[in-house]
Amino acid sequence: MHIALLGRQPALSIAELERLYGSVLWFSDTAALIDTNQPIDIQRLGGSRKIGKIVLTLPLRDWRTTSMKLVQHYAKSFAEYDGKITLGISTYGFDVSPREIQKTGLILKNKLKNTNASLRLIPNQESALSTATAHHNKLGLSANKIELMVVRGNSNIVIAESTGAQNITALAARDQGRPRRDAFVGMLPPKLAQIMINLAGPLDGPTPRVLDPFCGTGVLLQEALLLGYNAYGTDLAEKMVRYSQDNLTWIKDKAHLTSEWTLAEGDAMTTSWQQPISAVVAETYLGQPFSAPPSSAKLTEVRGNCNHIISQFLKNLLPQIEPGTPVVIGVPAWNDGTDHFTHLPLVESVEKLGYEQIPLRTARNEQLLYFRPEQVVGREILILRKPI
Repeated sequence: MHIALLGRQPALSIAELERLYGSVLWFSDTAALIDTNQPIDIQRLGGSRKIGKIVLTLPLRDWRTTSMKLVQHYAKSFAEYDGKITLGISTYGFDVSPREIQKTGLILKNKLKNTNASLRLIPNQESALSTATAHHNKLGLSANKIELMVVRGNSNIVIAESTGAQNITALAARDQGRPRRDAFVGMLPPKLAQIMINLAGPLDGPTPRVLDPFCGTGVLLQEALLLGYNAYGTDLAEKMVRYSQDNLTWIKDKAHLTSEWTLAEGDAMTTSWQQPISAVVAETYLGQPFSAPPSSAKLTEVRGNCNHIISQFLKNLLPQIEPGTPVVIGVPAWNDGTDHFTHLPLVESVEKLGYEQIPLRTARNEQLLYFRPEQVVGREILILRKPI
């Protein structure tokens, strides 16, 4: 059994895990349990900050009691280690100061003095080590570099040993280091692109191919290549096709990729795409950007325009894909400034366009939203398929 520390939008993060691993349960508002024997590569996940393998399950108690159990268990376990152990301790869901967490580590270190093991303790600036600190110290990536994740859930407490933390440095480098960027067409974050591709679920075939009919500067295509898929992108603007070509050539050289890609100009409302198409994943047309919530009349105009373009795209796509093909799209949703969103009309009527929504057991509401507090135009993620 594994535990995942979820990202800023937990419902989206747990949906990604469910689509990949199936048996997933909420453990707390920010953590999920994953019942799988498969190894979980945190770097393939866009929505999880850390993954850990559960070692101990304890009844709900205060930090002092939990700390004693932790020290008792690891004083025995670490005594069998040869060489130096690098240890970090992170807590989630406890009202405990970094000083108290550090004290637990020092007690454990003192108990190990007469054993073969020696302990280097990573200092706690906060109750939980940041993903950057955990990744920088390579915690979870070797037997002697360990992060203990102590998570208080809704009904019990688990202590897990981290198997890795999200490499935010690599994600930022892929985002900011691309040779071609265009703020006007939007900046799809690489980790959201990862989430969306994973929401399509495991793809069958020797080398599945992911189609993005609104490819822009190629962020989704880039992440598809890094996940081992072939990529196929089209865009209405010749400039975007050139930008995608430059960016994909850059990531191929940087990451030594062997996957292949195809690019072409094409209007998503009328294009005929080449086969094979294993999955369709795209950030669709989001309309014009806004720095402040628009007037009611302007919102009605923009909403109608976006709804028309995306509906026509979905109608055009339907006869070109096989039954069961997943279609994961990001569509606009407008924030009025109080986290109340206006949605596209098509969201409530995808069945009329010939699609069905792929059901999720674990997402806590039907709307999977990705947005930052200051953003007016957020992204609503729809997980669809052509009915079988």
